[in-house]
Amino acid sequence: MDTQCILEKGTANINEDCLVMKDNIFGVFDGATSLTAQTFVHGKTGGNIAAQTAGSVFSRNHYPLTHLACQANREIMGKMLQNGVNISKKENLWSTTAAVVRVKKESLEWVQIGDAVIILIYEDGSHKVLANQEDHDYETLTLWKDLVSARVDNVDSLTDDSTNTCLLGLKKALFPQIKKVRLGMNIDYGVLNGDPRAENFFNQGTESLNRVTDILLFTDGLFIPEQVPEKRKDYTPLVKAYFSVGLNGVKDMVRQKEDTDPLCLAYPRFKCHDDIAAIAIKM
Repeated sequence: MDTQCILEKGTANINEDCLVMKDNIFGVFDGATSLTAQTFVHGKTGGNIAAQTAGSVFSRNHYPLTHLACQANREIMGKMLQNGVNISKKENLWSTTAAVVRVKKESLEWVQIGDAVIILIYEDGSHKVLANQEDHDYETLTLWKDLVSARVDNVDSLTDDSTNTCLLGLKKALFPQIKKVRLGMNIDYGVLNGDPRAENFFNQGTESLNRVTDILLFTDGLFIPEQVPEKRKDYTPLVKAYFSVGLNGVKDMVRQKEDTDPLCLAYPRFKCHDDIAAIAIKM
């Protein structure tokens, strides 16, 4: 196997993504901090601790992946309790997505939760997305686009002061929707956040490696920005870009596109640059 990886901080001060590459196990994790935005020892956020905790559990590589996912979920709860988090309020919980594979001689064991992605690419150029689910942020991003359309007639006419006022107003208007989605964790969609119900949202299985040439794992920071949010993402453009420019080329393409829209007004998203954790395995 020939492997490449990217672990890059986005716009925020701390990278809340994490990746694992150890022996034959590979995984990416995207942490999410509670809505209180509280920080902990050494200024770490809850999302950072959650992702790092999950990555540490999977790196032990000594049990079936679903077993390790359960263990990671329990250890995230333990970390929250150690840090005095009030777990009775769901908006206080830390969480992380996960996409992990264990490469065997002729097969691939995998587990996934949240919106982290696993893609298999075949000799004929076709690809398969393991557990391609609806985007739980679709409704929020659609509302963001609608709010922008209603409030911003001409982006070029915004001054610095009016831009700040506009963005603050948009984010304030969007907060109830963001909270609604966060309260839907492990009810409407799955994440590792200490809640035992996360196990109901594990996607897992075994895939043959026959004719597989590449395996891609990545967090949502590598998603190609789109002007119109998609309920279920089409990763064909990303796979084509990977064929053309490689993993780092895809990352550069995403960052360049984001740079053209630093205020997130043209391409609905939560920040100019999101953290990225990505792994490409060439068989």
